Amino acid sequence: MIDHNARITIVGLGLLGGSYAKGFHAAGYRNLAGIDINEDAINEALAQGLICEGGSDPSLVRDSDIVISALYPHAFPAWVKENQKYFKPGCFLSDVTGVKREVIRQVREVLRDDVVFTACHPMAGREYKGLAYADEKRFHAANYIVVPDEKAPAEGIETAKEIGEILQFKHIAVLSPEEHDAMIAFLSQLTHVIAVALMNTKDNTHLAEYTGDSFRDLTRIAVINEDLWPELFIMNKDYLIREIDAFVEEMLAFRKLVEEEDAEGMKQKMIISTERRKKFTKQ
Repeated sequence: MIDHNARITIVGLGLLGGSYAKGFHAAGYRNLAGIDINEDAINEALAQGLICEGGSDPSLVRDSDIVISALYPHAFPAWVKENQKYFKPGCFLSDVTGVKREVIRQVREVLRDDVVFTACHPMAGREYKGLAYADEKRFHAANYIVVPDEKAPAEGIETAKEIGEILQFKHIAVLSPEEHDAMIAFLSQLTHVIAVALMNTKDNTHLAEYTGDSFRDLTRIAVINEDLWPELFIMNKDYLIREIDAFVEEMLAFRKLVEEEDAEGMKQKMIISTERRKKFTKQ
């Protein structure tokens, strides 16, 4: 069990890091610290009572039992390399990054052997960023993926799972880095590519006053963090390109059905899509 007196430090108090802070606070954890270069985020977290100490100084991580990085994928390994000198031996380290194979590889290259590292992915991001949009309740209907590599010890995996339980995620699963990245390429990355591509096909903003729910639902994620997502795409490009190619092939097949006025063929596609979509409906 993670003791309620455990020192927990969150690096990066944006949308997810701030939601972690709120989630731990709601669960009765009070020995929380926050590290962020954004002074406003630190001041707001202190004002809300989410953290008991905060600032931009990485040495704040000293004496922490648990360190959660909510940094961008490229920044996480670099931050670890530079600041692990402050880590307490035996501390638990995790992250929130949306890709795993490359991030884990880079972290393992520099990480001390006496730090327990298990990667995690809270699948609860939104199109907005910043502490102002942090909300621990977003976790309650979300999935939490523990992504251990071959060097992750059993106790690290259990600690990662317990964090998911404390934050009240709806579903906690364990996937290998390869399984995770293959899954995320289809469920998340491809869908964002489709939404962005649709909005960039041509400028139809003059149609905004006629928009229905179907267009709004399909393009919600086209409002996207342009600093973060290119990193995610590039680090997972092999799986993502495979999914893009498969989607293009399916689009061309559907185009052919329309061109040939093959109503029966389109009907069969729609029957399959309807049945598959039912599996994803939230209960």
